[in-house]
This record gives sequence, structure tokens and C-alpha cells, in this order.
Amino acid sequence: MKIVLKNILFITLSIVLFNSTLIAQDKNKIDFESCTYNGYPLHGKIKFVESFPDIKVQIVDSFPDLKVKIVNSFPDDCGEWQIVESFPDVKIKIVDSFPDIKIKFVESFPGKP
Repeated sequence: MKIVLKNILFITLSIVLFNSTLIAQDKNKIDFESCTYNGYPLHGKIKFVESFPDIKVQIVDSFPDLKVKIVNSFPDDCGEWQIVESFPDVKIKIVDSFPDIKIKFVESFPGKP
């Protein structure tokens, strides 16, 4: 009887830990329905900073998480960024390693790769 209870407890804890790991991984993914990453919009006015960024990004040529198009006005669609110096929607830091997301700059069709 004790062995059965131990097995049931072990299975239950394994399921709980596995599910919490999946939830933690999903938290750091891009939500393309709202075009956000951890609540920060991935479109709009962007300021590049060296310290205290909202999101750390790495620029890549292949397998990006998001395709980005630089625009001069109306950055309303997912992946459209307007570079500004004041009043940004999101502060971005460019890094070479350990990014939050990977981006690729494109001339057309920004958003989900």
C-alpha cells in the first residue's frame, strides 16, 4: 500500500513540475495574436538603449523569431518599428548572445516568420 501511494505521489508531482515548466517556457514566447513579448508591444516607436532595456534582441540572418521592417510613420502592424529618441513604446538593446528574441530586418512582410 505504501509503495502504491509513493508511486501516485511521484506521478502527481512529476505532472505538476512538467506542466509548470511548459508554462514558464510559454511565458517567454512571442504572442503573435497581440504582437507582444512579455507584455511589451513588438510594433510601434522603438528606442535603442545600452542599459535598462525592455527587450534584448539579437540580429540574425536566419531563423528569426520576428521579422522587422523600419518605417518612418504609422508603425501599426506587427514587426513595424519606428526609431525614435524620445517617448518610445519599447526600449531595445542589441546583444550578441543570450537574447530575449531574435530579429531579422526585412524590406517587406514584417511580423511572423
